[in-house]
Amino acid sequence: MLDVSQAIAAPAHDTVGPISRHDYRPPAWLVPDTRLVFALDAAATRVTATLSVTRNGEHGEPLRLHGAGQEPLAVRVDGVAVNDWRIEGEQLVVPLTGATHSVETEVVIAPERNTQLMGLYASGGNLCTQCEAEGFRRITYFPDRPDVLSRYRVRLEADKVRYPVLLANGDPVDAGDMPGESGGRHWAEWDDPFPKPSYLFALVAGDLAVNRGTFTTASGRTVALGIWVRATDIEKTHHALHALKLSMAWDERVYGREYDLDVFNVVAVDDFNFGAMENKGLNIFNSRYILADPDTATDYDYDGIAAVVAHEYFHNWSGNRITCRDWFQLSLKEGFTVYRDQGFSADQGSAAVKRIEDVRGLRAAQFPEDAGPLAHPVRPESYLEISNFYTATIYNKGAELIRMIATILGPQGFRAGTDLYFDRFDGTAATCEDFVACMEDASGRDLAQFRLWYSQAGTPRVAASLAHEAGEGRATLRLAQHVPGTPGQPDKQPMVLPLKIKLFGGETGRALGEEQLVLLDQAASTIVFDGITERPVLSINRGFSAPVIIESDRSAAELGFLSAHDDDPFARYEAMQQLMLDTLVAAVIEGDGDHAAVVTAVANTLADRALDPAFVAEAVLLPSESFVGDQLALVDPDAIHRAREALRRDLGMRLADQWRDAYEQAPTGPYVYSPAAKGHRRLRSVALSYIAASGAADAATIAFRQFEAADNMTDRQGALNTLANGYADEREAALDIFYNRYAGNGLVIDKWFQTQALSSRDDTGRLVAELARHPDFTLANPNRARSLIGAYGANQRAFNAADGSGYRFLADQLIALDKLNPQTAAKLLPPLGRWRRFDEKRSALMRAELQRIVATPGLSRDLFEQASKSLA
Repeated sequence: MLDVSQAIAAPAHDTVGPISRHDYRPPAWLVPDTRLVFALDAAATRVTATLSVTRNGEHGEPLRLHGAGQEPLAVRVDGVAVNDWRIEGEQLVVPLTGATHSVETEVVIAPERNTQLMGLYASGGNLCTQCEAEGFRRITYFPDRPDVLSRYRVRLEADKVRYPVLLANGDPVDAGDMPGESGGRHWAEWDDPFPKPSYLFALVAGDLAVNRGTFTTASGRTVALGIWVRATDIEKTHHALHALKLSMAWDERVYGREYDLDVFNVVAVDDFNFGAMENKGLNIFNSRYILADPDTATDYDYDGIAAVVAHEYFHNWSGNRITCRDWFQLSLKEGFTVYRDQGFSADQGSAAVKRIEDVRGLRAAQFPEDAGPLAHPVRPESYLEISNFYTATIYNKGAELIRMIATILGPQGFRAGTDLYFDRFDGTAATCEDFVACMEDASGRDLAQFRLWYSQAGTPRVAASLAHEAGEGRATLRLAQHVPGTPGQPDKQPMVLPLKIKLFGGETGRALGEEQLVLLDQAASTIVFDGITERPVLSINRGFSAPVIIESDRSAAELGFLSAHDDDPFARYEAMQQLMLDTLVAAVIEGDGDHAAVVTAVANTLADRALDPAFVAEAVLLPSESFVGDQLALVDPDAIHRAREALRRDLGMRLADQWRDAYEQAPTGPYVYSPAAKGHRRLRSVALSYIAASGAADAATIAFRQFEAADNMTDRQGALNTLANGYADEREAALDIFYNRYAGNGLVIDKWFQTQALSSRDDTGRLVAELARHPDFTLANPNRARSLIGAYGANQRAFNAADGSGYRFLADQLIALDKLNPQTAAKLLPPLGRWRRFDEKRSALMRAELQRIVATPGLSRDLFEQASKSLA
């Protein structure tokens, strides 16, 4: 039992064993109604919970309530104090005899000492909550599992001066001053009529200002909207409020989903482990995904805010009205909702660029996860700590599964399936199997084999070879799939792969027929195309219709041809990227490379004025050093860096005039956030980076001039990024100016740390170590930890310094961070887990640091699970 004067600590990693999906049992007790009363105080909050409990089935089990970090004060059953309750591990056990009871508990918790940021905690003088996945048990005793749905009535009591705003889930009921407390304490009551699991509970108490708006639903109801922030930040909330209204209208139009409460509130906090949380009617956001104005937020930030606002709003149906039966079904809500927010974002701007961004993110985070020691299926089989499964596999690969289903069924079939899913499971806790069954029932399609995507880990590899028999007027495409073994799954069955395919004439550039959807559901298959008299060029996996790795025998000439002629924007981009990858891999292996094909392809793309500048900017970017490393059996970070820098330099020098032309073409004038303006700014920054890569004598001058003249953060940071990679005197001047201008603005100072941690300079490791001692660096804030430590771990060359200094630095930081915030620490560990991909010396150094982490006394379950699996 923990004294409230002590910090809430994570339990030792050996106190709870693995939890298996196959051990699922329905809850022994249901909780139809929950009444909560909070006497709020940062140092000691008293929570009184009254649960109406109902025995679920015929059994004699006692009531078991989860709890962690609180001090129990009293337990009452049906209004009578009882003494026969006991604590077993992290459970309060209460013997009960009847079928229904009212069980009341009183506990006290210490929000200001809660550094884990799970449960009720303090942030910036306010109190707020984060309960997903298992944070509610840190607030009060409760059957804290997603399949226990309850209706919540909440009363908040607090100091009126310190906490003038009191918010909770649902709709407001009443508010007033406490009797005899005029000007002292006040109260507010909230009621949520929709049953929800405990992880969706939320409250906020603080001194906040609100940007109000309204939305009229399709049925004519008026919903009151509110974005709550510090008063000084109110002008930075307009974009988020606008995005919320767009999201509500889009969900009605595309999915037929209407909002169901009278109010929808969003609160921004500075200290948050995640991006945001979809609590019913009261979303709590990391301030990074709410606050924006042109001076402090980039176009990328604006896009991210709109996407995350949409994501959390869409959860109202895909996550709240229908929730997960257990945490193994996490992708049921997250994968589906990511797919929905991707569709929303694609409709707001360039669908092609959005698809490129989504696939780049998948390849950067999820493909390495699938290929490493932490690989797991979209529906995992077991876990030690559930917070470790908030991964790119669950979210991003999960979204790709939904996209494949939509591709297979077509727009009408998929909409019929989602309508059936929302109707059939509204108000319940469902499974991934339930979702797929709705798709089958609505469309008549058999998706039995497709279900393997939920149970098999790993990224399928597809070998594609196209042969042409000119005399017969026939082309033959041979496809073969293979899913590499992953931990615990050495042997895999063939998957269902929806591959969009089209042929183009290599001489004329014309399409040789329409696009075809090929469902590859066997280990190998052959497709014959008749009437092909011209040499064909293969365009495959168009739109990235399946999350696979294509291994084709297409030549550099064919890839260059597709980069100029393919009528699918993603396939055009993909051809360019594959051409660049092949060139870089050859350079790494052979020590030199022929850049001619890439230079020609990039030149053609830059010269095509019919293309969207945003697309051009994405197409001419070289693959990241990490992605190049993913193509190699053994990663040589120094050789990869040399090869990539050589190609960048060659492109910069040989296309110097085109880069300067692209740079100058960007329109001038006041900042406008629009698809066209974003594209021009993006291309301008890319062009500037190539001008600098060429070694041009005036590159630093051009960048510094842009930095000083910029009226927006996109142009300012674009210039700063270029300067930060170099050694010119302007670098230090720009970094100092940037820091002094934004001192005190945490979100922008995060950019300052991140820019330096991602630098390609030779001394980045030393600079990062110095930044870790900077007065503004703290491990207590997740954003700040990610901006330096996370960014450094993503800097392949700097992090993988041959002397192991990067590995020691990361391990030191994670061990320290684990004592404060295990979730954030665990999420920053994966770079160390890739030791098998590196040379013997680096591998040994990485393993030593992982072993040091695992051997640390008192290590959290979160970090222990990630580190031990990485070693296994």
